[in-house]
Amino acid sequence: MKPGSLAWFARHEFNLGMRDFLGMMTAGNRTRERSVMLFMLGAAVVLHAIAWAILSPALSQGEENLHARFILVTGMLILPFSLMASQAMESVTRVFYSRSDLDLILASPASARRVFAVRIGAIALSTTMMSLLIAAPAVNILALIDHPGWLATYPVMMVLGIMATVLALCMTVFMFKTIGARRTRLIAQIVAASVGAIFVIGIQLAAIASMGTLSRLEFMQSDLVRNLAPSVDSLAWLPARAAMGEAGALLFMVFMAIAAFAIVVISLSASFGETILAAAGASQASRSHAHGRKFRTHSVASALRFKEWKLLARDQWLISQTLMQVFYLIPPGFMLWQGFGSGSSATVVVIPVLVMASGQLAGGLSWLAISGEDAPQLVATAPVGMRAVVRAKVEAVLAVIAMVTSPLILILALVNPWHALIGLAGVSAAAISAVAIQLWFRSQARRSNFRRRQTSSKLATFAEAFSSIFWAGFAGLWAAGSVWSLALAAGALVVLALARNFRPQSAREFAF
Repeated sequence: MKPGSLAWFARHEFNLGMRDFLGMMTAGNRTRERSVMLFMLGAAVVLHAIAWAILSPALSQGEENLHARFILVTGMLILPFSLMASQAMESVTRVFYSRSDLDLILASPASARRVFAVRIGAIALSTTMMSLLIAAPAVNILALIDHPGWLATYPVMMVLGIMATVLALCMTVFMFKTIGARRTRLIAQIVAASVGAIFVIGIQLAAIASMGTLSRLEFMQSDLVRNLAPSVDSLAWLPARAAMGEAGALLFMVFMAIAAFAIVVISLSASFGETILAAAGASQASRSHAHGRKFRTHSVASALRFKEWKLLARDQWLISQTLMQVFYLIPPGFMLWQGFGSGSSATVVVIPVLVMASGQLAGGLSWLAISGEDAPQLVATAPVGMRAVVRAKVEAVLAVIAMVTSPLILILALVNPWHALIGLAGVSAAAISAVAIQLWFRSQARRSNFRRRQTSSKLATFAEAFSSIFWAGFAGLWAAGSVWSLALAAGALVVLALARNFRPQSAREFAF
């Protein structure tokens, strides 16, 4: 294989991708590869069984009209497209700012156009694979029990992944040229989170406003959507026709995707090296930039909390990975606003969502504060006890959770004060539990490994997830007046007890 050729660069990118995937799945322990494969095989079987249980009864009820199918399939395609566009924008930004191997490659006599084409193709493939894995069980079951034409959904998803990557690349380069490299990194992360959530949130807001429900499927099947949707012969249904096996529509979409990819590679590859250098210069400038600020007198606890808040606010990559969790609180808040003055039934739906989001957000932030400390030696040499440092980190995380959730808690109080107290209790329990689990299973890592934090301990991952689920169910059933809420609270406490019992020996001195 000739060095510098497209195939040579493709193999290099494939090796990097496989190493990254195996590292994410096995946490660097190669002996876990067989266990990971068995787990993925078991998960595939379970997901196919679930898809069969859901789709088989629906298809056996009779053939739906073509218009209704087009609406449903199009809605199901827009959702992964928005998520792929979000992931693609984040990946493109990371390529510009974080891939240090590009400096070496671009300094070589290799063709920048080939490097650019392979890197963008790798982004398109990686952004598509996750959506394909999620959609595969439903597609396979539809092809089995309905008709084989549904298998065309696979190339349609690839086309959507390419188009999402092209769109993300054009938006990122446009921001580079208009607002500069330094601002682009921050704005791109915000746009990535917004793009990923805009369709899901938008359709939920429309469902709440028109039908009083959070169900997207119910809304897409409503008479309102059917009356507003274009006619059956409209070009808007081209992706749906292709996904359902229409050969002409599929070939046209594939041709458009290849043409768009080729145009972007040819037009933007010439400035690829300049963009990389500008991004590297902006990153270096942001690290070396400093103002002549004077030291302020703070208490030790206050100084430590301020330090954690500043690190969280300065983390550019944290924004897109946590902002979406905050965005998903918008539909419950809107549902509360819609139901204001008309009773408290909406609060029973909102409270579990709020509690679940709080637990997940607290888990991510506490990992960054506790395990993602990039200067542990510097902190260890400070004249402050380790318990005071840990306490300040916990207080900083809980303060952020309080700031994010307090608006919804206040709206809950206006609708139903009792339910507001239940929501506050659930949010507090979920957040404190997530922080405690991160303390018990903390392991030193770099903040840049935030996406891989689940690989450090599978027990911590499951404990955090089940704890949030149990506390969300507890708060929801308590608000509904069910005595079963006590069983879920007991389940959450059992999860915490097991997690505390199986914590690593190194974390036992900070047990609480």
